[in-house]
Amino acid sequence: MTKLMSHPSFLRNVLLADAVTSAACGLLMTAGATVLEPMLGLPGAVLRYAGISLLPFAAFVAVVATRASLSRPAVWVVIVCNAAWALESVLLLVSGWVAPTLPGYGFVLFQAVVVAAFAELEFFGVRRAAPVAANA
Repeated sequence: MTKLMSHPSFLRNVLLADAVTSAACGLLMTAGATVLEPMLGLPGAVLRYAGISLLPFAAFVAVVATRASLSRPAVWVVIVCNAAWALESVLLLVSGWVAPTLPGYGFVLFQAVVVAAFAELEFFGVRRAAPVAANA
């Protein structure tokens, strides 16, 4: 039997907000990389590839969020991906690999904080959710 979670609205709403935010940021970074590059001091290729990587993630999160029952392992994948994104964002700034402008630092740190907040809210939601047995 696969363990699924009943559909708590808190977790579902957080996942949906995560999906929408990820899609919006992904589209902004993908389509606006050329415009954002000089303003943020981040390489356009980095912005573009990061944006492109957010699009399938956003779709995955949306699929997870819209199921009648949430898969606990799928939600954990979202949490781990969000935590990794937040950590890698901070590591990008301290690595010396990029030389962002002040707005660039703000952009990277802001999105890292938002993504970390989503991970924490999802963690809180998955811990509160009651497991239920899946029907065959």
